[in-house]
Amino acid sequence: MKPYPLLFRPNLQETVWGGTRIKPLKGLASDKQPIGESWDISGIAGRESIVANGALAGRSLSDAISLLGADLLGQKVFSNYRSTGFPMLVKIIDAARDLSIQVHPNEELAQARHHKHGKAEMWYVMHAEPGTTLLAGFSKEITPEEYERRVKNGTIVEVLARHEAHTGDVFYIPAGRVHALCGGITVCEIQQSSDITYRLFDYNRPDLTGHLRQLHTAEAKQALDYQVYPSCRTEYDMPDNGAVCVVECPYFVVNVISAATSVRRSLKAEDCFVTLTCVEGSCTVSIADDEAGHDTAGTVELATGDSCLIPAAIADYVVESSGSSPARLLESWAK
Repeated sequence: MKPYPLLFRPNLQETVWGGTRIKPLKGLASDKQPIGESWDISGIAGRESIVANGALAGRSLSDAISLLGADLLGQKVFSNYRSTGFPMLVKIIDAARDLSIQVHPNEELAQARHHKHGKAEMWYVMHAEPGTTLLAGFSKEITPEEYERRVKNGTIVEVLARHEAHTGDVFYIPAGRVHALCGGITVCEIQQSSDITYRLFDYNRPDLTGHLRQLHTAEAKQALDYQVYPSCRTEYDMPDNGAVCVVECPYFVVNVISAATSVRRSLKAEDCFVTLTCVEGSCTVSIADDEAGHDTAGTVELATGDSCLIPAAIADYVVESSGSSPARLLESWAK
């Protein structure tokens, strides 16, 4: 089977803090259901992406990997992750209310406790209401013992760093950094493929079933990085027509592409699949190089909120704006 750009069916998750922005982004009828997350490209069991286009339509992402192998993942990634599945997770998160205060374990701790990968992540702010903030990192140094006291008496938020959020902002959240999105913000999140979350504090609110959600005070105590950092925001200059790297960590790379007209991206040398998420405007993505005889008929159209997966074997493509204003996309691959 020849690889081609993959689109996926909507994969929406209802949450107690979710909003109403995601369904319209996905072309679905809006209602009052609180949709907090769209898992756009996911290999996690129970929430796995299903292909929506081409010869693989109706098949799962793991099926696509089984059929295409290294042509999809790239030889390096296929060798490293074939036993654990797709190594990244791409989400859109819509927070109408504050999320719980949480932290994720690093690779070493996650493997020791759960036999899974850790979770580093990044946020690109797609929309923020005026005055919206988010929490990332500590505002002052505290000890693990003070952390436990503050969780118990409900004052942990007082020692967390609060950051103003604006459209286009980028925040990198490595494993171990305490964080929470606050109400009024929509982000695209790119992360390691992991569903391990330790909740420190959840405002004593019930979930959708009326029960309090489980906290993980003891687990988080060991996972937290208590160091204070000067900034969690990534500063970058966006070219009119090109790409800029905003995150490069041990697990993935994320670029922001701005396509005022068209931008060619030749990434076969990375030997990895590429995920693309349109975070502003609309565009056409088409394969540029057919020297290997791959099917280039799978040109895809992306509107704001859409994602696609470019297999490693055809990771030479052109992004062309299809609107009157530039298209902006997040481009990422695994390391």
